[in-house]
Amino acid sequence: MKLSMMTYTMGRQKFGVEDFIKTAVDCKLNGIDWVTTHGRDAADLKKMSDDAGLPVVCHTFILSKMLSGTREWLDEAKKSIADAVTLGAPVVMIPTMSNDKIPRNEFRAQWIKALIEVAPLADDAGIVLTVENFPGKHSAFVTAADFFEAKKEIPQLRLTFDNGNAASGEDAVESFKKCREYVVHAHFKDWYIQTEPAEGYRQMLDGSYYRPALIGEGDVNTVGCWKAMKQAGYNGYINIEYEGDEISADKAIARAAAFLRNI
Repeated sequence: MKLSMMTYTMGRQKFGVEDFIKTAVDCKLNGIDWVTTHGRDAADLKKMSDDAGLPVVCHTFILSKMLSGTREWLDEAKKSIADAVTLGAPVVMIPTMSNDKIPRNEFRAQWIKALIEVAPLADDAGIVLTVENFPGKHSAFVTAADFFEAKKEIPQLRLTFDNGNAASGEDAVESFKKCREYVVHAHFKDWYIQTEPAEGYRQMLDGSYYRPALIGEGDVNTVGCWKAMKQAGYNGYINIEYEGDEISADKAIARAAAFLRNI
């Protein structure tokens, strides 16, 4: 299995594009997932990635207009898939967010309806369309069953398996095993988990409370997930994701990469 830079991990701490590349090279990561284009031209990001010897393994993009009640999100999808083609990304991933205004099953139905329209755009571009396990008790997709509900309507849909987010709704190892055939990309992340509310923690689908942790230092069964994926023959990329602020993102990525390589 190969480790990849998830630019969101550094971007959320206000690092810049050049920092993403430098950290990926310094940490000897095997690829890069451009999570949005960070306000840069996709062709420039492609050249920077190529010059650094970093294959673009995924392009993650946000349909920010999905909750607006308009259809502007479809234009966002068209533009982002065009960017993915320029980047040379074989896979795209759309975070499906969370919505506490309507029941989870209704929100998922909205997303399935939208993904039905996005899927042919990805097909025409020769790119694999994925969703991920997304955290939150109001999230559209958390469990394997959530994913399969969408896949029933969109046969070509695949999964970016997020072990930490899957763990917020069900056993992460078993969730991976159920979806293994359809996992084409992955994220690893970690959480501190407790049964009572506290500052910095938020409630997830399983009713427990979660706060971001560095991979290998929280309560997610990271070792079990890694071993299950290796045993199943998964040989794709795993993004290193960190949503905390206690550690600088570049140092967090280095520590997480060392931990995963030592399993």
